Amino acid sequence: MLIVKKFGGSSVANKDRIFNVAKRCIEDYKAGHDVVVVLSAMGDTTDELIALANTINPDAKKRELDMLLTTGEQVSVSLMAMAMQALDVPAVSLNAFQVMMHSTSRYGNARFKRVDTERIMHELDSRKIVIVTGFQGVNKYDDITTLGRGSDTTAVALAAVLHADKCEIYTDVDGVFTADPRVVKTAKKLDAVTYDEMLELASLGAKVLHNRSVEMAKKYNVELVVRSSLNRSEGTVVKEGSNMEKLLVTGVAADKDTVRISVIGLEDKPGTAFAVFNTLAANNINVDIILQSVGREGTKDISFTVASEDLQHALEVLNANKERLTIQNITWNEKVAKLSIVGAGMMSNPGVAAKMFESLYNSRVNINMISTSEIRITVLIPEEDIEKAMNAVHDGFGLGA
Repeated sequence: MLIVKKFGGSSVANKDRIFNVAKRCIEDYKAGHDVVVVLSAMGDTTDELIALANTINPDAKKRELDMLLTTGEQVSVSLMAMAMQALDVPAVSLNAFQVMMHSTSRYGNARFKRVDTERIMHELDSRKIVIVTGFQGVNKYDDITTLGRGSDTTAVALAAVLHADKCEIYTDVDGVFTADPRVVKTAKKLDAVTYDEMLELASLGAKVLHNRSVEMAKKYNVELVVRSSLNRSEGTVVKEGSNMEKLLVTGVAADKDTVRISVIGLEDKPGTAFAVFNTLAANNINVDIILQSVGREGTKDISFTVASEDLQHALEVLNANKERLTIQNITWNEKVAKLSIVGAGMMSNPGVAAKMFESLYNSRVNINMISTSEIRITVLIPEEDIEKAMNAVHDGFGLGA
C-alpha cells in the first residue's frame, strides 16, 4: 500500500512535534507500506518571512518572494529526514526541483502542470520514506514558484500521479466540523463529506483544507482523510457522495477576508456588466457575490465582493478604466463578512433559505447581499455580527444536536 501523508505547519512547529510526526509515519513504514510525506513550513515561518520581506521591500517582486518563502518547506523536510534517520529509518528529503513538480509561471499563485514520478519511485523502491516540500513548483524558466499557501494541493497531486491508496491530511484539529469549533462551541465533527460540500466549505472560509486540493481530489478521485496529528481520532473522510446519506445542511462557514465594492452610475445597456467583469478577470481578480440594481436616470449600479487582498488591485484597475466602463463613482466597504451554509441535501429540500434568514432575523442580523448555488447559500453581513450569526444559523439547523 502507498500512503501520502501531509502535515501542516502546526504539526511540525518544534522538535517534539517533528519527532511525533516522524514516529507516526514510521508506524506505516514498519507495517510494510510505502510512505510519501508532504510538509508545510514550521509553525508561522511563512508569515514571519512575509513580515521580514515587508521590512526590506514592501513592493517586492513576487518572483523574489517565492524564492524566499519556499525556504520554509526546505527547512521542515530536511529536519524531518534527520529525525527519521535518528530513529534508524532511511528517509530522504526532496524539493520541487528534485521531484520536478512542473508548474505554471504565475509567481505567488502557480498551478501544477504535471509531476514527474521517477525520482520518488526510485527512492521508494530503495525502501526509504520520501519527504517532499509542499507549496512549491518549478516553472518553464526553472524558477521556483509557490501555489498560494497550498501544501494540501501538493499532497493530492502526488497521490494522484502515484496512484496512492490513501491521502491523509493531518492538521491540529480532529477533522472537518459543522462550523469553526473555536467560534461555535456546539460544533460537531463530521464523519464524512462529499467533494462538492468540502469544496464549498473550503472556498467559503473553512481553513481545514485548501480549496484547490479538493478540486484536484475530485477530478482524480483521490479519497482524502482529514485528521489530527496530535491524537488518534478517525477524522473526516472526503469522497464522492453518491452512496452517502445527505444531511439537509452539512456545515456553516464564515469568511472575514472579503470586501464589498460598488461601481455606481454605469450606463444601463447590454454589455456593461460584461465589460466590468471581463476587465477584472483579465487582471486575475476573482469576484464572488454580485448584485445589480437600477440607478438614476438610465443608469445602474453593480456591487460585488472580492478577497481583501485584492482590494487595492481592483480599485486601481477600475479607476484606470473608469471612463471606458462608464463608472461615475466607486465605493467600498471592508467591514463585511460572508456567512454560508453548505449541504448536498439542500437540493431536494425547500425552505432552507427561509430557515437561514429566520435565524438571522431572530438574531437581528441584517443581510446586505445573497448568493446561492444548488448546495450553498451565502449572505454578506456586517463583520461585527459574524460570530453571533454563525451560532444562530448553526443552532437554527440543529447542527449541534
